[in-house]
Amino acid sequence: MASLKDLRNRIASVKATQKITKAMQMVAAAKLRRAQEAAEAARPYSERMAVVLANIADAVSGTDAPPLMTGTGKDDVHLLVVCTAERGLCGSFNSQIARLARDHTRKLLSAGKTVKIICVGKKGYDILRRDYANLIVERVDLREAKQIGFTHADGIAKKVIGLFDAGEFDVCTLFYSQFKSVISQIPTAQQLIPAKPATDAEAETVSNGGGVYDYEPDAGELLSDLIPRNIAVQVFSALLENAAGEMGAKMSAMDNATRNAGDMINKLTITYNRQRQAQITKELIEIISGAEAL
Repeated sequence: MASLKDLRNRIASVKATQKITKAMQMVAAAKLRRAQEAAEAARPYSERMAVVLANIADAVSGTDAPPLMTGTGKDDVHLLVVCTAERGLCGSFNSQIARLARDHTRKLLSAGKTVKIICVGKKGYDILRRDYANLIVERVDLREAKQIGFTHADGIAKKVIGLFDAGEFDVCTLFYSQFKSVISQIPTAQQLIPAKPATDAEAETVSNGGGVYDYEPDAGELLSDLIPRNIAVQVFSALLENAAGEMGAKMSAMDNATRNAGDMINKLTITYNRQRQAQITKELIEIISGAEAL
């Protein structure tokens, strides 16, 4: 059984930890608001960009469409761009994204495909290298970035497009976590290359009442410029969604840790008081017994 001194030290240690988790919760709450506003502001632009591409793609024949839209005609080599956080202490946020990427990788390998992985973020790299270290071709480190900017996403997009132009892969899929709320982040897989066709809802939005459009220069040249830009926009949107999701998950995790620390302090305090009372009672019994013996 622990001594009273050990229990006092343990209570003091847990109280210090509780102060740290509470401070981290408050910091995450402050950062969450800015990250959420940035993610929500980027959604309309990325969605509209996809709609514009779908609109232009309808006017382009298969032979005139650029390779980034049509692909190589094969799906033998897959590139997975896995975006996670640089730091932990955010619950299962990183592991959920890595699990989705790992399941997708396992499915592709079982089908006889070749898989290559680009890890954006330290935590995803740490998780995936345990099983697929030989598949990781590059790691992007954003720890020095105080705030995610479009330049970071553009650099990642240029690396992906460079690998595609070099014939290193046929299909590229982006993995990230879509922010819904503080307690809800949805791991998402989005195909970047070749560009996926518009969904029925997007097609209805694109139609705009059946209007006819003329393009200058021609639609093929527009797509050649817009598709690389769209890839950078989608990566940027994914990074912003991840930043908001990370802060939301961290806020929730630190709140749980603070509550757990409070429960532990209460239990340790009860144990300390009982043991202290038992010790006092024992000493009183010894004093009374000694007095009676005299």
